[in-house]
Amino acid sequence: MTPKKNRLLQHIGKPSVFIISLLPLISLFWLAWSDQLGANPVETLTHRTGDWSLRFLLLTLAVTPLRRLTGWNGLQRYRRMLGLFAFFYVGLHFSVYLVFDHFFDGSAILADIAKRPYITAGFAAFLLLIPLAVTSTNGMIKRLGRNWQRLHRLIYGIGILGVLHYLWLVKADIREPLLYAGILAGLLGYRLWRRYNTMKSV
Repeated sequence: MTPKKNRLLQHIGKPSVFIISLLPLISLFWLAWSDQLGANPVETLTHRTGDWSLRFLLLTLAVTPLRRLTGWNGLQRYRRMLGLFAFFYVGLHFSVYLVFDHFFDGSAILADIAKRPYITAGFAAFLLLIPLAVTSTNGMIKRLGRNWQRLHRLIYGIGILGVLHYLWLVKADIREPLLYAGILAGLLGYRLWRRYNTMKSV
């Protein structure tokens, strides 16, 4: 890639990814505005925001393998943005649950977290994402040093919790959560394979 093309991608890449990442939210606003959320709008909002939360988590995890396989190091600059959008959609997902499902009833939410494994897994994933989002700034990266990378490895566990949340939620057709589970297994398996080869060559 020529330096000119590289500079062009730097200028239009991040704004383009940002706008594309907002499209699911814009779509939800449009469906709500045009009264097309279906017979159960809360369920639709819950499922759509949950789906996009998991998709952005997987996209974030896919950046490093894709960068290594393609040799396109410029992909790395989008990882932080994709991770923050994952947190954004998880926050929306939880907000729908908090506001429309339980109307800010803290005791009902705590009971739900304790009794339903899929809620427990989802809530744990949300809590673990908070420190990752808070420490995503350049300043925090410098302050934490090597500890920043260790902290952000939590995303592997978060991905697993997200898949379990979806898998335990679905009662009949589990093909879609299994697809996400397969993608996650491939992304984590690639990392384990790389680590094994690195240790083997030492």
